[in-house]
Amino acid sequence: MLHAAEQRLHQFLDELVIHMGRAERQHWAGMYIRGLLLDGERKSIEPMAARLPGADAQALCQFVNQSPWPWEPVQEALTAAVVDALLPEAVYVLDATSCPKQGTHSVGVARQYCGALGKTANCQVAVSVHLGTETTSVPLTWALFLPESWATDPGRRAEVGIPPTVQHQTKPELALACLDRVRGWGLQPRPVLADSEFGNSWAVREGLHTRGFPYCVQVEGTTVAWATCPTPPVPLPTTGRGRPRRRPRRGEVPAPVNLTALAQTLPASAWRMVTWRPGTKGPLTSRFARLPVWCAHAWRRGGPLTPREETCLVEWPLTQATPTKYWLADLRGEPLGLRRLVRLAKGRWRIEQDYRELKDELGLDHFEGRSWTGWHHHVTLVSMAYAFLVLERARTKTNLATDLAPDPAPAPAPAAPVG
Repeated sequence: MLHAAEQRLHQFLDELVIHMGRAERQHWAGMYIRGLLLDGERKSIEPMAARLPGADAQALCQFVNQSPWPWEPVQEALTAAVVDALLPEAVYVLDATSCPKQGTHSVGVARQYCGALGKTANCQVAVSVHLGTETTSVPLTWALFLPESWATDPGRRAEVGIPPTVQHQTKPELALACLDRVRGWGLQPRPVLADSEFGNSWAVREGLHTRGFPYCVQVEGTTVAWATCPTPPVPLPTTGRGRPRRRPRRGEVPAPVNLTALAQTLPASAWRMVTWRPGTKGPLTSRFARLPVWCAHAWRRGGPLTPREETCLVEWPLTQATPTKYWLADLRGEPLGLRRLVRLAKGRWRIEQDYRELKDELGLDHFEGRSWTGWHHHVTLVSMAYAFLVLERARTKTNLATDLAPDPAPAPAPAAPVG
């Protein structure tokens, strides 16, 4: 059995490492990935080399940190290798992860919010796009967040080899750039899931819309919107001087309200009990409602009144006095039954477990190199190792079919708002 698995690993790697070029690079790539897959608490280069027969720590270090092989073609080939195993129900998941670091010399390290620690700390932050199902996901591509303190410091940039074309971008901008990269590899638009770090951003949702990606992303209940499409007075009043007004004044359109307030105005008939998947302690069930909304992001910032309709999904458990979670969705061309919508909204649960496995089992956060090139090589190699594990698991499982069951019956009326 172990011999058969080794043969499958060899075949899997052959299709990927060829994009690295020279034979010695392909050899050390296989060695590095085997080091990541082997048992061992620390997956940095020296401990891995000590566990690998025939390994050379200096050669591995040179392969990861200095060798000029391009990582994007390898990530593209990896995407092609896993996509068929995860279709047809696969979605894209946008997420960000952080890796605590000592010192300040590793590329991108700064004092910033570290999700791994739940506080501000010295860390690297990366954005990734995963191809995922309800049971697993595989990272397709990565982008390292480069704080302005790095982007504007020529000395630090030169020390770690940051290319001249790389500038500071926000995490939402990096996420859209990663999706553009994946789209450039020939993958078609599929539903995009994300937590509120990306969902709260109008720029992300508008970027997904203009790129043709359906989405279902979590947002905060403080997001303001209208329950009906606001229309400015026609024609807009003019003063007789200057150019005609293109933006109505605040008093000329209804005031938007937050999603929590909108949810609390829904009638009892709007709420349904929905079970979306099995859990460790039984089926996962809660109460949901959906409603059309027109968000007021641009309007509140002084922009034009050009809202776009989105579907707001609200979760309000029977045991809670107020709604607990909110999502905004634009699923053009997708089946939009309530149960389908809930399953999409809850579909990114697996990503946190995958990040833990990438870190704890495969050493995603164990890399001790400092360079831009080394970091991108490391995350690419970790992705390759993880993809092989996912494909091995898939050999003994069948993918879940898309569930398009009828919408459930009405739920009990929600509790009256407190206060």
